[in-house]
Amino acid sequence: MTYVVLAGALDTKGAEYAFVQELLVDVGLRPLLIDTGIRGRPATSPDITRTEVARAAGRTLPEIAGLPHRAAALDAMSEGLLHLLRGLQDAGDVDAAFGMGGSGALSVLAPAFRSLPLGTPKMIVTTMASSDTRPYVGASDLLLVPSIVDIAGLNTLSRFVMERAIAMLAAQLHHPVRRTGEAPMVAASMFGVTTVGVSRACQVLESKGLDVLVFHANGIGGRTLESLAEDGWLTAVLDLTTTELADNLIGGVASAGPDRLTAAGHRGIPQVVSLGALDIVNFGAPESVPARYRDRRLYPHNATATLMRTTPDEATALGAELGEKLVRARGPVTVLLPTGGLSALSEPGGVFHWPEADQALERALLDAAGPHVTVERSPAPVNSHAFGDQAAALLLKHLTHASPERSANNI
Repeated sequence: MTYVVLAGALDTKGAEYAFVQELLVDVGLRPLLIDTGIRGRPATSPDITRTEVARAAGRTLPEIAGLPHRAAALDAMSEGLLHLLRGLQDAGDVDAAFGMGGSGALSVLAPAFRSLPLGTPKMIVTTMASSDTRPYVGASDLLLVPSIVDIAGLNTLSRFVMERAIAMLAAQLHHPVRRTGEAPMVAASMFGVTTVGVSRACQVLESKGLDVLVFHANGIGGRTLESLAEDGWLTAVLDLTTTELADNLIGGVASAGPDRLTAAGHRGIPQVVSLGALDIVNFGAPESVPARYRDRRLYPHNATATLMRTTPDEATALGAELGEKLVRARGPVTVLLPTGGLSALSEPGGVFHWPEADQALERALLDAAGPHVTVERSPAPVNSHAFGDQAAALLLKHLTHASPERSANNI
């Protein structure tokens, strides 16, 4: 039995949720109403009570209600909802998820909804849809629908918005988009300063029948890559641009978080990894660069992007992190080390050319990886056709020797 999970605070929005519950039934869907409210009495009866949500978080409802800060209580209910949704998903009982509310509702619902796989419809009607939505949506396909008016009672406009939202949800479930083409998918990471090499590798892979997805290594790109790998969408990963590790370590604006470069290894997906743009930390306009870094080697990439060169000490830390992550990979991994530049900026004569830093990065990586990771060396810099050709050949070799469903013979 599958459901549309309908989750929200039934103490403050009970009438609205009862209305949406009826809409779902009217279009032939089966709602599962979950109450995430904390203090007031629910205005309509849920299928899963707030007490059960609290229990899923390992707490009691009075304990959560007694927390000193509202944010902590909302986080606890979000955790409970997340565990419930994962259980329902594992049992195959979730068709879609729907919710409503403002910033408080988003803080509860969004983390749980994001845990549902890519392709599972997930929608929140909210007053926050026109704000900065990145903290809520992340790298998921969660859809935020503008509520137009506050979700505070039923009126002509709020009913109209809810009806249209449920129509969209029903359309996704009743008329799913047919997936055209079943070519194995490969994720590739790229930055402006690694475009030549990565683009060449992608051309080679595509000529072999692979479906190559290119992700801009700007933080959200790396998070999306990791999410797709963890959800099982990818056949292999060509991670030639690992610059997001530098931003996470040093505080740049393109961090993909501490879990970057872990999902493919966890899932056993073949990988070819390199050091692309690890010479770079990303900041915004020049005035946004922290004062402590303003005497460093900086490069104005454009009016809104300032790049900073990593030092030998930072490179050592990055190499160690990269090696430690790759050692834990359950699938085949090859590290391809470039010669003559980690990006277009660090080639000989470039503004970020600093051989000592590049060498420190390599030494730390090799020390951390030890004999457990295969290492190849390229005679070319990352941002070159020759590097791209070699990287593509290594990935195709992994696929040829992988399991039958990933074999290059099936491409």
